[in-house]
Amino acid sequence: MTSAETIMTYKAILEITRKMLSAARNNQWDELVVLEKECRNLTEKLMNNNPEPILNEDLLKNKINMIHEILNEDAQIKAITQPWMEKLQHMLNTTDYSHKTRQAYHSVENI
Repeated sequence: MTSAETIMTYKAILEITRKMLSAARNNQWDELVVLEKECRNLTEKLMNNNPEPILNEDLLKNKINMIHEILNEDAQIKAITQPWMEKLQHMLNTTDYSHKTRQAYHSVENI
């Protein structure tokens, strides 16, 4: 991957991350999942870019700034999704416990 392709990939990741943040803020969970997959594909593309091209000083600063923005937006996404994930986990645990309780009482009734 060339220097230009590397920078374009970081720009694409940043754009997708911004869309992911918007989707999280608007409770568009299906859209968030689709965008997360796109972001993961681009990230894997960067990770498989061996060796990464040497960037001039301006491109390196640009790359670093984009990484900081991506990490900042990722933190905001996590702040939004973490409580939702905990609520979902609680609901699943409650449903599982309720199901097991019904099974146990049903077993006792059949004795």
